[in-house]
Parts: sequence; structure tokens; C-alpha cells
Amino acid sequence: MASAAQPNAPPLPAVQRYFEISLYLLVSTGVMAVISTGKLDPVSTLLPPAALIYKGLRIVHGRGPELSARVATWLVLLYFLFFPLDLWVVSRDLAAAAPNPALYAALLSTIHLLLFAVVVRLYSARTNRDHAFLAVLAVAAMLASAILTVETGFLVALAVFLVLSVSTFVSLEIRRSAAGAVSAPIESGSPAARRLNRALGITSVLVAAGALAVGGVLFFVIPRFTTGYLSALNLQPQLMTGFTDDVALGEIGRIKENSSVVMRIHVDGNPTRAEDIHWRGIVLTNFDGKRWFTPEPEQSQSVLVPELDGTYRLGDFIATSRFSSTLAPSDFYTLHYTVLMEPLATDAIFVAPRPVVLRGRFSEEVTRPGGPPRRGYLLADGTGSFFNPNRNIVKLRYEGTSRIPAISPVKLRKAPRVFPDPILATYLQLPAALDPRIPQLAKQITAQSHSEYDKAVNVRGYLMAHYNYTLDLSGPPVDDPLANFLFVRRAGHCEYFASAMTVLLRSVGIPARYVTGFLPGEYNDLAGDYIIRASDAHSWVEVYFPNYGWITFDPTPPGNEKGGGLLARMGLYWDWFQYTWDEWVISYDFSHQLLLGQNIQRSSRSWSDRARDFYQHKRELAIQNLLALDRRLEAWRYFLPALLLLLVVLLLALRGRSMIRYGIARWSLRARSGKSLTAGMATLEYSEMLRLLEKRGWKKAASQTPLEFAAAIPAADLSAPIAELTEIYQSARFGNQPARVDQMSSLLGSIRDLLHARKPSVR
Repeated sequence: MASAAQPNAPPLPAVQRYFEISLYLLVSTGVMAVISTGKLDPVSTLLPPAALIYKGLRIVHGRGPELSARVATWLVLLYFLFFPLDLWVVSRDLAAAAPNPALYAALLSTIHLLLFAVVVRLYSARTNRDHAFLAVLAVAAMLASAILTVETGFLVALAVFLVLSVSTFVSLEIRRSAAGAVSAPIESGSPAARRLNRALGITSVLVAAGALAVGGVLFFVIPRFTTGYLSALNLQPQLMTGFTDDVALGEIGRIKENSSVVMRIHVDGNPTRAEDIHWRGIVLTNFDGKRWFTPEPEQSQSVLVPELDGTYRLGDFIATSRFSSTLAPSDFYTLHYTVLMEPLATDAIFVAPRPVVLRGRFSEEVTRPGGPPRRGYLLADGTGSFFNPNRNIVKLRYEGTSRIPAISPVKLRKAPRVFPDPILATYLQLPAALDPRIPQLAKQITAQSHSEYDKAVNVRGYLMAHYNYTLDLSGPPVDDPLANFLFVRRAGHCEYFASAMTVLLRSVGIPARYVTGFLPGEYNDLAGDYIIRASDAHSWVEVYFPNYGWITFDPTPPGNEKGGGLLARMGLYWDWFQYTWDEWVISYDFSHQLLLGQNIQRSSRSWSDRARDFYQHKRELAIQNLLALDRRLEAWRYFLPALLLLLVVLLLALRGRSMIRYGIARWSLRARSGKSLTAGMATLEYSEMLRLLEKRGWKKAASQTPLEFAAAIPAADLSAPIAELTEIYQSARFGNQPARVDQMSSLLGSIRDLLHARKPSVR
């Protein structure tokens, strides 16, 4: 009779259990690496993790495959029927906003198929072939994540994946080799199983670390050339609608609610020189009461062609522009900076004020077979704004040099009040239906001003003192947002402050323009760069002064200060890691290799120089100390007695015991002169004879008896006294035969004299 309850399955062998867990973790890492890129749709983001969690619970409870091989095969075949619909309809709709919809749709549909195959195979794997195929699918998932993202989180996922890969394939091979073995398998949970698991884990970590180390060396050593074949797969650039040539009030306020990093800027030299820099994007000239825009002809753009090394010389363009001015050397300082810009849905190039040089690849320069390379270029409009015609859909790294104005207020107050006609024609434009209260307010604010500069300062101070900063502009839309800001709400964000100052200055005849860009951001002292986020998006004002050009004025009062603490500090560490990853991995090319080689050569030379200087310094210091000690010892009156005492103590420490015994023995011989020889005295005299003979090359072997040694001495003149002294020694020590001390001492003296008379033997 069958039991009503299903019997528990026998416990799995240790290797099988380890392999199942390792394979599950490997697949989970690959799938989560794809999902964590944030480039998939909600269905693909939620369903695979749910399936992984359920399968993990089943593995914990020791449950087997849920699907048969036949069902799994039919599911995959049915999905292939759905694949064209996914490619041409579902994924195509999801990829509609991507730079390359067709390519993105193909990639998305392929990833959907990959994730479906992974889940089906995970729920049906039984044989070694199924498990190996599942591991290959996990590798394909990691490759897909490498295409979708270049963020630093991928490095962490890759390191974990390498460890799990080694662990999985090693345990798979052990599992295959153990099949059919005579010895019983190791039971799971036993001490042997724990030792096996620990050994496999340590081996996996060490092999993965070695692979990463070797791969890192090869990555940095093998020549690198950027080709850009996969640049079109940067699929979802951040939306930055506030940086176009047509901006409605409120758009930048929406951008400021986003805290994602958009740029990292490294400044050469003292970084504090850039702590007040406003990074210019687009300058807008006209205002219709609700939006800013740049009409023709100011919107017409000139083409800037780079030199062979990718350098754009902007000095000629700035010098010939009718809105530029010539500054004295004391009226500016030079700032050199490097920008690493994330993909943005804008074609603006962000620079510090008064740029003179730009250097970088703003588009992929492809060399076609049989033809010259296609060189990139930039565009510049009449306001001094610069644009990338290929749009910033990939990460850009470029360098810039700017001449930052540092003109004193005294000089600006003395600037002429006569403006060029082109400046007046463009930068005094006002809305046709301007609220009459605005010009009245402008006259009221500037009534006591004595110069154009004082008027600008007073308007800025008035706005900062009488209005509040806020991003909360909830409420119904109004017909005149600027008048509503100035006379009703009296609170707003940077767009309203910049628009108000520009319109107020134009109302009193001062040329001013509206500028969009970014604030300096947060300085990271770990990475040595400024972190600029979307929340740093900003608008400000540039005021024109004859002979000095456009000067920056920011009327927006400061908002909420960023919090500090441990979490903020950890964020800086993470940002430093991301910056290093972007700089030395993502942007790593041949120029970086040259720089790395130069740094290594410079560092090695510096280390060797420091080591040599350290050794020379210590040697000179030791010599000086020895000389000083020698002079002090010479001046010490107890030096010679102390030296003599030291030598005596040293002699006693080295040879003290044997010398004392020898001295006592010799004294005893002298004291007992003429008396009978004792065994100890005979041994002492015999040992002295052996020492004298050994100095001449005759050494008694340990296996020889005293008589054999005496008979082996080849010298005829020595054989008789040696044999006689040996007989006396044996008689005194072993036979207790009386002998006189003088007799043995006389024989030893004769042997010593004979040895001295002989030439030194050559062995």
C-alpha cells in the first residue's frame, strides 16, 4: 500500500548542491546586470526578477525542475513566432524616442528573447548539456549589459560574474567527473562538504582576481584606438529641454528637480578659481513675455573646423565678433579645464566665459577605405554660443581654455555709456505687451545710480533682497508670468530672476541678455573635479559694457544648501570611482596610454631618485655620527682602560671557558712537576699534541684509536716521540700506570720543537 505522504527526496551530493547554487547565482547576476542598466521596459524589468526569486526559493527547499524538456522546447518555439511582432511592433514602439529606433528595437527584442530563454531553461535544466547552455546564456546576458551601459556598476557586476563563472564551471567539471565514481559522494552538510565548498570558493576568487589583474594589464598595455562602432547604442540620453534656442519660462525649473550627474569638470591648477564660474550653454536674445528665443540673423551659425589635433581656435572668432572686446592682461585670468559630459538631448557645448580654445572629438571621425577621414566640426552663432551638429548623444570629453574676466568695479563704473548700434538693436528688445509697472519699477530701482554698472548692481540686489527662491510654482497658468512673479507671487526660480533682471535693465536702456547653463556644482576633493548635476541647471544675465564686453550678473538668491554628513562623503567617494572609471576605462585611448606611460616613467624615476637621496642622506648621517662618537671617545680619559676591559670581556665571552680550563691545567702541570701524572693531565697533554699535529695537516679521525693515529704519522723523526707520548697517555688514562709529569711535558716539548723546525706541510 502506497503511503499517502510523498517521501522526502534524498539529500543531494555536496558537489551537486554547490553546482546548483553557483549556477543559479551566475544566471541571476547576468540577468540583473541587464535589468540594472535601466534601458528595458517595465515588463522586462519586473518579470525576470520575480521568476528568479521563485526559482531561488525552490532551490533552497531542494525542489527539482518545474518544466519538462518537451514543454520548454515548445515554449521557445512559440516565442520565435512572437519574435517578429516584438521586433516590428512592441520593441519598435519602445524605441521610438531613441537616436536609432531600428537598431534599438532589434536589440530590445533580442534581449527579450534572451531573458525568456534564460527563464525557461532555468526551470527545465536537467542534464549537463542544459546546465552548460544555461551558463552560456548568462554570459550572453552580461554581454548585452555591456552594450547597454558603461557605468561603474557594470564593473561590480562583472567582478561578481567572473567569480561565479569560475565557481560554476569548476564545479560542473567536478560533477561530470564524479559521475560513476566508485567512492561514495560527499554528503551535503558534512565537514568534508564544508571543506570542499570553502576550497572551491577560495579557488574561484583567486582565479577571478588573477583574470581581472591580467585583463587589466592587457587593457592598459595593448594599443587603444577609439572606433565608435557601438556609439549608436547609447540609447536614452537625458532630456534637457531647457537648453535649446526656444525656452519657455518654467522648463529649467523642471530640470532642477533631477539630481543625476550631467558633467564632471576638472580645472588645472587651483580649483578655487572655478568655484564661481557659470558654465555657459546657450545665449537667448528675445523675449515675448513667456519664452526666450534667438531669431535670425543672430541664430545663423558659422562653421568651425578643427586643426589636425582636434583643436578649435576660437580666438579669431571671438576677436572678429562685433560683441567682443579687447581686455588688458590684468583684466582677465586664464582657466584651463577638462569636461566629461554625459549624453544630453541638446547640441549645446558648455564652456567657461570667453573661450579661446577647445580641443576634443565632438563626433566620430571615421576613415573610409580609399578616402580621407571625415572630420568633425562645431557651429557657433552670433551670441558666442557653440553647438555640436551631431548632438551630444554619447559621452563627450573635451578640453577648453577661457579668459575669465576679472575687471574691477572701478573700471566698469568708468565704462563709456555709448553702446554700439548693433548691440542696441539686438539687446534692448522688449515684449510688445510689456506690463507698464515693469519699466516704472526699473526706474525706481535705478534712480540713485550714478553709472550703468551701479544700475546693474542695484537691480540685482533688489531682486535678491525682495524675492524668494522656490521651485514650487504650482497653480493655474497666468497670461503674464513675469509680471505675476514681480508683483503677485514674488517667488520663483532662476528663470524668473534672470528674465526679470534682463527686462528691467533693458527698460532703462542697458543692453542685457538671458543665458542658460550650469552653476559650478559641488567640488569633490577626492577626484579633484566639480560634480555638476541636472539640479545645477541655471539661468543668469550678461550685461554689456563698452570696452569690456559681456559681464556675468546672477540675480538669483541662493537656494537650500546641500546636506553633508557621512552619506554625502560616501557619495563623493562613489563619484570619484565613477569619474576614474569614465576617465581611465570608458575614455581610455592611445593618448591616455601615452600619459600613463609618461606618469609611470616619471614616477619610477622619482622613486629611484628619492631612494638614492635617502641612502646618501642616511650614509652621510651615519658617518657624521661615527665621527662625532670618535671625537667624544678620544676626549674621554677613561677610553683606553674601558677599551682594554671591553677586549678582556669579549675574549672571555668567546674563549673564556676553554682558556680557563687550559690555564688551570697548565698551572696544575707546573704545580705537580716531578710528581705522578693523572688521567686528566695526560688527556690535556695529548689534546695539545693533537692540536699541534692538526695545524701541520695531520688530523686524527674519529674512527682511529690513539695508537693507530700514531702509527699513521709518516714523519720518521716524529713517529718515536708521538708513539711514546701516546703510550704514556693511554697508560695514564686507561691503565692507571704511574708516569711522571715531567716526562710527558718533555715529550710534548720535543714534538713542538720538531714541528717548528719542519716546513709547513702542503695538503
